[in-house]
Amino acid sequence: MITTNQSLHKEKQSRNDLNEMSQEISALTWRLFIQLIRRPSTLFAGILQPLIWLLLFAALFSKAPIDFLPGSSSYGEFLGAGLIVFTAFSGALNAGLPLMFDREFGFLNRLLVAPLSSRSSIVISSVIYITSISLLQSFAIMATSALLGYGWPSLGGFLLIAITLLLLVFAITGLSLGLAFVLPGHIELIAIIFIANLPVLFASTALAPISFMPEWLGWIASINPLTFAIEPIRMAYHNSVDLSAVLINAPYGEVNGYSCLAILLILTVGLFFSFACFCKTSQRAYRNYPRRAWAGRCCGRKIYGTHARLSLIHI
Repeated sequence: MITTNQSLHKEKQSRNDLNEMSQEISALTWRLFIQLIRRPSTLFAGILQPLIWLLLFAALFSKAPIDFLPGSSSYGEFLGAGLIVFTAFSGALNAGLPLMFDREFGFLNRLLVAPLSSRSSIVISSVIYITSISLLQSFAIMATSALLGYGWPSLGGFLLIAITLLLLVFAITGLSLGLAFVLPGHIELIAIIFIANLPVLFASTALAPISFMPEWLGWIASINPLTFAIEPIRMAYHNSVDLSAVLINAPYGEVNGYSCLAILLILTVGLFFSFACFCKTSQRAYRNYPRRAWAGRCCGRKIYGTHARLSLIHI
């Protein structure tokens, strides 16, 4: 009888904890959306830039030979998949910025000392927010591409696009959140974003196939995570979706659709696992941090970043 009561109590407690955590995630996610509503320029810029590229690049290479574009009837159709992925990639790469600003202005400290049921809600809310924004921006590019006559995927192709984008966004979001805790400030994070954005795009199959590239660039493009997301989406615009078909003729061999999705899945799990391990290591470092030294440094604004980095989220 006692054992039954204990199990019922634990079950009730777990339900209450889950309910509290869902409320925390909802509140923190809604806070991020409120910030976006107050300053929507980031959302519009993330949609406008790829649209301009789609119009300009499609016009610039409109007379490109058909043999140059494997599986595509026009350069705009070929380019569309690359810009869809690049839009999601850029949005996910910015995932750490809101968290970085919260860290610098002290709001993250308030969350870390608040009686949250789980500090994981801070990370989960950021993932939900940035995933929603990235998918919204990517689907806006898809809609514009369809209006320009570059096609619309079938139901199976649309599902493949959604799965591919989710895997990519989760992976890059995990990387960006990790950088938000490691780097000293938002200037460094923005610098990395600026440095990484365009080179990663140009060193993929977004703008040109591997067969058109020099050998050294072909090697880089064939191991670029964007390439493993672009090619399945490019195939999704065809009438038949066959993941067993060869999508990438890489210098090291042929890569089919299943392999592309598997690589993205491994990348996602690996980055989030690394982020979780780093959080646990940092939390142990915070517990061992000398209290006297801590008390002597608490009077400056700089301590917000130090405190937030040392008291990282325990996942």
